[in-house]
Amino acid sequence: MRPALNRRALLQLGGGALLGAWAAQAGGPRAAAPVGGYRWRNWSGLQSCAAQALATPGDEAELARLLREAAQTGTPLRCVGAGHSFTPLVPTPGKIVSLDRMSGLLAHDAAAGEATLLAGTRIGQLARLLDAQGMALRNQPDVDVQSFAGAISTATHGTGAGLPALHADARALRLLTPSGLTLDCGKGRDEDLLQAARVSLGSLGVIARATVATLPAYYLQRKLWLLPTGKMLDAAPELARRHRHFEFYYLPFTGYAAAITHDIRPPGPASRPESGDEEMLQELRRLRYWLGGMPALRRWTAQKLIDPNLSEQAFDKSWRLLSTVRPTRFNESEWHVPREAGIACVREVIERLERRNDVFFPLEFRFVKADDAWLSPFYHRDSCSIAVHAAAGEPHDYLLTELAPVFRKHEGRPHWGKLHPYGAAELAALYPRWNDFLKLRRELDPKGVLLNSHLRRVFGVAA
Repeated sequence: MRPALNRRALLQLGGGALLGAWAAQAGGPRAAAPVGGYRWRNWSGLQSCAAQALATPGDEAELARLLREAAQTGTPLRCVGAGHSFTPLVPTPGKIVSLDRMSGLLAHDAAAGEATLLAGTRIGQLARLLDAQGMALRNQPDVDVQSFAGAISTATHGTGAGLPALHADARALRLLTPSGLTLDCGKGRDEDLLQAARVSLGSLGVIARATVATLPAYYLQRKLWLLPTGKMLDAAPELARRHRHFEFYYLPFTGYAAAITHDIRPPGPASRPESGDEEMLQELRRLRYWLGGMPALRRWTAQKLIDPNLSEQAFDKSWRLLSTVRPTRFNESEWHVPREAGIACVREVIERLERRNDVFFPLEFRFVKADDAWLSPFYHRDSCSIAVHAAAGEPHDYLLTELAPVFRKHEGRPHWGKLHPYGAAELAALYPRWNDFLKLRRELDPKGVLLNSHLRRVFGVAA
């Protein structure tokens, strides 16, 4: 009898001794420094810094005072949310500012389809607050622990060929600048500023509040099934056209990919099986440890154990299905290529990944609709997003040295919060409004208070 390879028990190749070889994970995103300072690190443990202090303003007046003091003293200042960016957007020798105390709904209007929130509100918290009012976000990213301001500032997105990234649903923003300005944009007021501030990497000012578009609360039906990788690549464009949400995960050295769709359905009793994603990931890693040096045998073994008829279904409110928990820490590079180039690009990426016997993390492939934000990777371009990962603590340089050239060939724009090698010259060629953004940044933060070494490289600003 053929054993079933599923998300809860992908392989049964060995005992617990193997797990000890990789169970240690990177620490949490923050750790206290000695008195008088603050030591910070991101979720994966890759980025860290020793800052002067952590500031936690409770309202706009406190935030404005922090910004004025930073400008007067020349102290660099960077905001932090959940620390889920893999690029060094936060590290600074100055002050780190958390908006965790500036959190919650300020107003909601179901008839108008919008809600106003404080910018430090985490996405998962926002989803629950909206649900209590019979409302929901149009779409959500795969992870919901990020602050709303941090998520839109880096162009965080979900999946859906007809659905844009989260920032496109920000109808209005309030921005506080180091020069003491409080700027409201959107809803007929300074639309250019809105399109610049929607994705700003925290470099124009600090977002204090936002008004976001909403829908009436809705239910989704999720379906998951396996297809041979080649068939999945052939079917992906049509599956994206037919379903509200579609994505797939390529499972390295198995010959298979997992399709996931979500579609709106009438309300009904929830049915949500316990996720087996972590167990699946652990078994893929175990298979790598056992047979990583023998790729043909590794693939043969996986295919003998896989049940090609595996499928799962779930039904629940949208916010409970669209975002998931990711306990296993990793580092990631994600690129957004023109939709018409998506399948050709991912074929090349898969071919490159399977040259490396150490790869085990699934590749994620999604669809995102175009929008108008100046620094959006989806600016005026329907896109396919391709995300590649390496476990925290393991080598990840190949994500850039070996894969970035493939994405460059296909005109890929890197995710602002994911690892990429690009500086100002490469980025300027990808964004038609690049110089307009740089001009606005200089006007709103002429002293560069909101910059760090990473952003100076990104924007081409001398130290």
